[in-house]
Amino acid sequence: MRRVLNLASPDRSTRRNRALGATLAFVAGATNAGGYLAVGQYTSHMTGIVSTLADDIALGRARPALAAVGALLAFTLGAMTTAITVNWARRRELRSRFAIPLLLEALLLLLFGLFGGVLGGYTSLAVPMAVLLLCYLMGLQNAVITKISSAEIRTTHVTGLITDVGLELGRLVYVNRAELPETVRANRERLGVHSLLLGAFLAGGVAGALGFKVVGNVAVLPLAGLLLLVGPQAGGDGSWGGALRLPSSGPVHASKRPAQGAPCARNALLPSHEAARP
Repeated sequence: MRRVLNLASPDRSTRRNRALGATLAFVAGATNAGGYLAVGQYTSHMTGIVSTLADDIALGRARPALAAVGALLAFTLGAMTTAITVNWARRRELRSRFAIPLLLEALLLLLFGLFGGVLGGYTSLAVPMAVLLLCYLMGLQNAVITKISSAEIRTTHVTGLITDVGLELGRLVYVNRAELPETVRANRERLGVHSLLLGAFLAGGVAGALGFKVVGNVAVLPLAGLLLLVGPQAGGDGSWGGALRLPSSGPVHASKRPAQGAPCARNALLPSHEAARP
């Protein structure tokens, strides 16, 4: 349990980062697939939404086009929220920079699970509101793992993951000619990480779809509970109060902070040298 509670701490190991990535991929898969059964739309697939928007504009369908714009804006707002809260926490040297967006995601999932089904019986706006909420949550979470991994991976969609898996598999089966000075070798660690995240997203999707099919919106309540578990950081009592306290050593001076954009090996999901690999 302590390992789970430590996943969002600022002193995460690479292994814990990957565990956090797999956890968030599972939650995203469950929310995306289950949400489709609830609202009839995938809410993390911005590529598809942009394509739908283009079709609606070309065909002169104003209302669907506005709905697509709303979904895009909600996803963007979610990512903006993560950036604002993480930088706010960094300025105040809170123990966990990523606890706030994870807490917010958990609370919004709780609201969706508790009141989503009830609202559906009273207002025709329930489904559009649910779509906007789920898009916002996907943008929020995708930005969290983007910042943790230094923009290496995403967890709310798998196109990039499958592409990277395919690239590494291609290198794995490539036959090197002995007379060539350079050899092509697959990065098995990278292949393992992306395969892990892909499997977690798929497993979450199956679990989420089954949950929504059986119990409806309340299927997101275990997902919210999972986020509440991974949010607190280790330095302290492992509680949300500890996650939002200042470090005991006091604020870190600006001169001691790493330069903006500098790689941080202990927060990376993938080896730092891989970021520059062609």
